[in-house]
This record gives sequence, structure tokens and C-alpha cells, in this order.
Amino acid sequence: MQAAKIWDEPDYMNRSSVSTQLYIFTLTQSAVNLYMRIVNASYVNTPEFNNPEAWLERISFYTGILEELAKQHEVESIEQINYSGLLERKGVKYHFLNFKKPKLYFPRQLHAYIKKLQPDIVFVNGFIFPLQVIQLRMKLGKRIKIVVINHAEKPFTGIRKFLQQQADRFIHNYFFTSKEMGTAWVQCGIISNENKITEVMEASSFFSVMDKEKALAATGANGTPVFLWVGRLDANKDPLTIVKAFLQFIEFQPSAKLYMIYQTEELKHEIISICEKHNHLKKAVQLIGKVRHQEMQYWYSSAGFIISASHYEGSGVAVCEAMSCGCIPLLTNVPSFRKMTGPGKCGLLYEPGNENELLGILLQTVELDIEKEKNKTLQQFNAELSFEAIAKKIDTVINSL
Repeated sequence: MQAAKIWDEPDYMNRSSVSTQLYIFTLTQSAVNLYMRIVNASYVNTPEFNNPEAWLERISFYTGILEELAKQHEVESIEQINYSGLLERKGVKYHFLNFKKPKLYFPRQLHAYIKKLQPDIVFVNGFIFPLQVIQLRMKLGKRIKIVVINHAEKPFTGIRKFLQQQADRFIHNYFFTSKEMGTAWVQCGIISNENKITEVMEASSFFSVMDKEKALAATGANGTPVFLWVGRLDANKDPLTIVKAFLQFIEFQPSAKLYMIYQTEELKHEIISICEKHNHLKKAVQLIGKVRHQEMQYWYSSAGFIISASHYEGSGVAVCEAMSCGCIPLLTNVPSFRKMTGPGKCGLLYEPGNENELLGILLQTVELDIEKEKNKTLQQFNAELSFEAIAKKIDTVINSL
């Protein structure tokens, strides 16, 4: 890993020595790319973090995109935690600013800081801050482009919808995992033109396929095959549908095991109750609970399949991470998962909440050529979901603005 450089204070704003080099053309085999200064920002503070390295590890599913972009552009990312300073890692300068407020409604200091960085493009994370975006445009002027990254939020109503409509006038482009997900924003009159929407994954994975024996030794997983579910035990993630269908599947494939890793426990008692009714099968479903993120690579590499029952997903970070380790996806037929899987290039899809359809999907896995399907999953990940693939798409967009 490239060594990081940390300065105690983020006061290095004198950049006159490079100001004349902001706009240069980089010749490639097929195109001329404009070298740009990109500033990535958010309006939310996460005070429970006071260690910059720990924070970047927490959001590594996103920072990898910035680091790939930094190979072609100058990238600055503003992070708000309980720490102030500057850290440089893998070509990205991370500015840690602590305004000591959970949310910035009138972020004058932040906008002044962004302006001093002299960006060509500003990435705003989430379209839940339309008032702030309007203020940002007023501070930056007309020349600087603003791109909003959708993080699964849905359109507002009432006065907040009106603010989103007004903010849209100042936004040049939106990144959605699936263009289909942005359709609702166009249909309700918030985004004025669907051409402003670009399909770009919001996250990816640093994980990769590891030796299966090593992974199994670490996790203790022992099913044939191993199925994995990762998420919150809430109604949207719908673990009950997973468990009900899997307990029926076990009657046909008694050697299979389902391992469930979860961060919250809303429906845990309901799952236990369902398993208790199938006492002779309940060992087929293993409730693991919380697992440190660094250890998830062992779980993904232990499993043959990743299952999701989500009714709505912005992107599906856990699924993306699993696919990077070769887990064959068995997912609900929602826009983000359709985009992530091709659709049809890898994995199998079923309608959300349809227990019988999921059972049919599980039964199909018995006849699958596992190695072939695993290779198809890895090919799809590398071509569409990897940090490199995402950065290439973003690069194409920002060069067209």
C-alpha cells in the first residue's frame, strides 16, 4: 500500500505554482482527455470517527473510485469527521474538516473552502441537500460544473421537492446506479432532462478471489454448496422470504447451508421462530451476526452464492463485494440489480417477496455449471463494477460536460 502523508492542518492553499497547468490535454489512442481538478464533498459530519485512516477504511468501497480518477485528474475529497487535517493517499488529497455540526444547512465555510481549491467539477454526495447545492452554485459561479451522486435516496415531496427542482437548474449531471432509477426523478418533475442522468455505480470492492480452503478454514462454513446473505434484518432486506424459501430448498438439497451476516436484528426473532418450526432443518440456517469488514473477504470466498431479497437497493455494496470474490448472485429483479448483473450476463433474478420464485431459482442452482457461472460473474464485475470500470465511465462523462 502506498504510504500516506498526513499534515496536522489543511492549510496548503497556495497553489499558484500549478495554476497555469489546470487545463492540459492528455493524448490517448482514441481520445483527448481534459485534465481536471475534481472536488468531492458532502454536507454530513460523522463525529464518531476521529481517526482519518479508520474513516477511509470505512468508506473504501468509494475511495477506490477517487483513487482511480486521480490517475488522470487532480482529486480532492472533503471529509467531515471529528478530526482536522490533510491526508494524501494514492494520489487523492483528503481534507478533513470538522465543523462540529451533524449537518450543514448554511455551509458558508465549506463552500469558501471548496472555492479556494479552484475546482473544475464538484461531486456532491446525495441529492438530499438541494438548498445547499443552490448556495454552492451562488458561491462558485457559473463556470464550475456540479455533479450529484445518488446514494439510494428517493425524490422529496412538498417544499423540499420544490428546492430539488430549483437546484436541478444548477446541476450538470447525476450519477445513478441504473438510469431506470433516475426515471422517477424525471417523471415527478425534479430532474428536467433524462439526458442529465448517467449510469455509474456508486461503490465497488477491493476484495478479490482468495484460496477457498484458506477461506473455509477462517469461516468454518461447511455446506455443499454455501449460500450467503448479508444485510440488515429489516423489512426492505426481507430475510424472511430468504429463510422460508431456503428451508423448502433443503428438502431437495440437504447438504446446502445458508449463512446470514447482519448488522441489525429487527427480524431476528421471527427468523428463529420460523427455523424452530423446522427443527430437523434449522441447522441449515446459521445466524452469524456482525462480522468485521476486513473479514468479509473470507466469507465471500467461502460461498458459492450470494442471495438478496431486497425490495429496493441503491447499488448493493455487499453484492458487489461478493461478486468481486466470484459469488454467483441470486438477486431480486430490481433496477440496481438488473444493471449489476447485465441483466442476464451472470446470476439469476426473481421478483421481490416471491418465495416460490426464489425456491425455483434455488432449485436451478443444482444444475448450474458453478465454475462457468463464477467466471461469468467475475467478468461482469471487472467489466462493469470494478473501480477501474467505474472511473472510466466517470471520466467519459466529465470530459463531455
